[in-house]
Amino acid sequence: MKQDLTLHVNGRGYDISVEPRKTLADALRDDCGLTGTHLGCEHGVCGACTIIADGEPLRACLMFAVQAEGMQVRTVEGLAKGNEWSPLQKAFVEHHGLQCGYCTPGFLMLATSALEENPQIGDDELRDLLSSNLCRCTGYENIVKAVRAAAAEMEAAR
Repeated sequence: MKQDLTLHVNGRGYDISVEPRKTLADALRDDCGLTGTHLGCEHGVCGACTIIADGEPLRACLMFAVQAEGMQVRTVEGLAKGNEWSPLQKAFVEHHGLQCGYCTPGFLMLATSALEENPQIGDDELRDLLSSNLCRCTGYENIVKAVRAAAAEMEAAR
């Protein structure tokens, strides 16, 4: 039996009807048309499905869609302002923080949350945080450089 709910994603309401066991990741992709949230392991290990819900980075594959009702959810589609990429998105491109790109949305959301919480995050803390998401292509060094560059740009803009 499906349950009706409204997901508030990137400042917009999505009225959907889902099975209670449907994950938030699947609902975002299938019911909201927001395919930037990627599914990898579906066990909360890889981080490809990382979103921000009520200000906290969460693994959307580990949460049921019905649990997100009433929360403010942000996905990678919500980072850009119109056609203008966020400083973090630009930095990922400029510093080659992505290769195949599959893990990139999860890293962008995790790093966005970290920089919003602590723009002066230390290198050790940043590396520890980013190590919670998996990337098979980049070796992480350019991801760290991209986050550092974005942090500097965001700090200069304040």
